[in-house]
Amino acid sequence: MRWFAIIALVGIAVAIRPAARAQNAPQLAPGEERHLSNLQQLTSGGENAEAYWSPDGKQIIYMSNQSPNGADQIFTMNADGSNQRLVSTGKGRCTCGYYFDGGKRIVYSSTHHHSEAVPPPPDRSKGYVWPIYDTWDLFIANADGSNPRQLTTTKGYDAEQTVSPDGKTIVFTSVRDGDLDLYTMGTDGSRLRRLTNQLGYDGGPFFSHDGRQICYRANHPTDPAEVDDYKGLLARNLVRPTKMEIFVMKSNGSEQRQLTRNDAANFAPCFTPDDKRLMFSTNLASPNRRAPFFDLFIVPLAGGEPERVTFHQSFNAFPMFSPDGKKLLWTSSRGGGRNIDIFVADWKD
Repeated sequence: MRWFAIIALVGIAVAIRPAARAQNAPQLAPGEERHLSNLQQLTSGGENAEAYWSPDGKQIIYMSNQSPNGADQIFTMNADGSNQRLVSTGKGRCTCGYYFDGGKRIVYSSTHHHSEAVPPPPDRSKGYVWPIYDTWDLFIANADGSNPRQLTTTKGYDAEQTVSPDGKTIVFTSVRDGDLDLYTMGTDGSRLRRLTNQLGYDGGPFFSHDGRQICYRANHPTDPAEVDDYKGLLARNLVRPTKMEIFVMKSNGSEQRQLTRNDAANFAPCFTPDDKRLMFSTNLASPNRRAPFFDLFIVPLAGGEPERVTFHQSFNAFPMFSPDGKKLLWTSSRGGGRNIDIFVADWKD
């Protein structure tokens, strides 16, 4: 996904966050975060994000800038936060780590094969934009990071990948056909299939627990000025993320439906354990969209008003339910200071 999402959006959220609380004692808002209990902070320091469970719920893979080169790399840890270890190369920049093959292997996106140096920051002369580096490619490795193997070789952005519950299919975002669209392929690189083809940015895909559906975020400009802006930025490997909506479709790309229509920055959707709703992050509740905070919301697939889950004037994003559906894992800046950390809580539905 999503490394640029966390860097860009967190920078704004941190700037407007309330006074820091003690990092070892984050507090829930009394009577408001009723779906969450027994909150625990798993990381401490720097920027940590995009944390996802292993299939057995015993391990967590995540992204952190607590790395040898100070850029985002892929780490793993035990479910209680212990035994944190680097599993990517420590070179270039990495994003979007995910377990598959029963937790025996991982997939992530990296730039290290093009250059060991960290890619430059985005060109902000165009305003608030995200970089879509054309040096991202997907890599597969053993769970401990050994034997990394490049999976994609097409020039251009390949990232934002997750894997189907059966471990056989990767869904990812790519610009290989000239636009930012969603694709699926086998974990061996076979069976490439384009799922979206509407002009605009489609990204952050996630499979349902039964593997039959995919949720994602999208921005499909229609106004001529917005279309020109999007195309001009994409030609410079940039995208403007200020408005994104949440979508869902069947895993073959059919029956695409838009679930939110709020003109906010909605992203990082995932399915709830019953596969009947989506949880996502949004600045919908923020009174100031130019300096927002982000909270988690749930929206039914059948339609209806989103329900707010977190009530904390900070950054809350990248949710994922544990394999047994009993815990919620997510990224938040609620721990205090200027850090972005990974939290887990018991889920009460």
